[in-house]
Amino acid sequence: MFLPKRKATVLAGVLAVLSGLSAHSNELETLKEKYKRPLTIPFEGTTPYSPQLATLGKMLFFDPRISGAKNINCSSCHNPSFGYEVPVATAVGAANVPLKRQAPTILNMAWVKPYFWDGRAETLEEQAAGPITAEVEMNANFDEIVNTLQNISEYNGWFNKLFPNQGVKKDTIVTALATYQRTVVSGWSPFDRWVDGDDAAISKAAKRGFQLFNGKAKCADCHTGWNFTDNKFHDIGLDTDDIGRSEFEPDNTLAKYAFKTPGLRNTSYRAPFMHNGKLETLKDVMAHYISGGIDRASKSKQMTSLNLSLKEQDDVIEFLKTLTADKQETPVPILPN
Repeated sequence: MFLPKRKATVLAGVLAVLSGLSAHSNELETLKEKYKRPLTIPFEGTTPYSPQLATLGKMLFFDPRISGAKNINCSSCHNPSFGYEVPVATAVGAANVPLKRQAPTILNMAWVKPYFWDGRAETLEEQAAGPITAEVEMNANFDEIVNTLQNISEYNGWFNKLFPNQGVKKDTIVTALATYQRTVVSGWSPFDRWVDGDDAAISKAAKRGFQLFNGKAKCADCHTGWNFTDNKFHDIGLDTDDIGRSEFEPDNTLAKYAFKTPGLRNTSYRAPFMHNGKLETLKDVMAHYISGGIDRASKSKQMTSLNLSLKEQDDVIEFLKTLTADKQETPVPILPN
């Protein structure tokens, strides 16, 4: 069968458009696959998970008796209601003094390494010990904590059961805390449902924002993978006197003013933003990246001024909102007397 020349031309054009749409769809599905969340928590190479050990760590996380003055606990700076951060520029320590930096979230720490804004801890166990003994944070010492916990029969019993021949000591305390922290995972979000095939899970604006995030806006240069972080350090040109990673890499020019790329899960709960909490809203964050930040020798090569319209900026923000879990409940544990 032969078609008239004009009809054949039209048909060829339609087929070309359909082919282009199919190629675009395939590219989008491939891109979405990069952000597909894992179904298990990686405990390989760490203390094996048990619900009893995680529960013990959770009790310690919420227990003020592991602070020096017994007036503050881990959740004081890592509050579940605020994405495991606090809704102020910087957290406040045991002496009621504001700290130097914003409290980083503990969401999805099982996939993060190293720890803290400056990466000074290599393991979650090391990270767990740091704030407890820091004078400006919880201002405690482990000898006193061990003595306190040994004199609480329920704690003492569980430590002896879970750590035979060890009981309560610094290493077992931080092991329990780290085990619990590895279980703190952001819940399923509209974005995850979209990645899993529910096309109606997010808005058209958010879908456009996802494309911008991975393209013109250059966000994915650093915010990669399901947790949206490359786990690297970058100077993004913020106005700050804090030298960041440079304290541990003094000979690395690019380490000055560089801080760990934060994951973006549950961002709707986590304002204000950045290591110093200076950017109050996601619109402020977008404005900073549009500007390109302060020019200096250490500024990351990924940081260049962006040409995004207000509508495009709004689309990126709509996408970021889809990374917040539909529901996140963290029951507070009953602590032993």
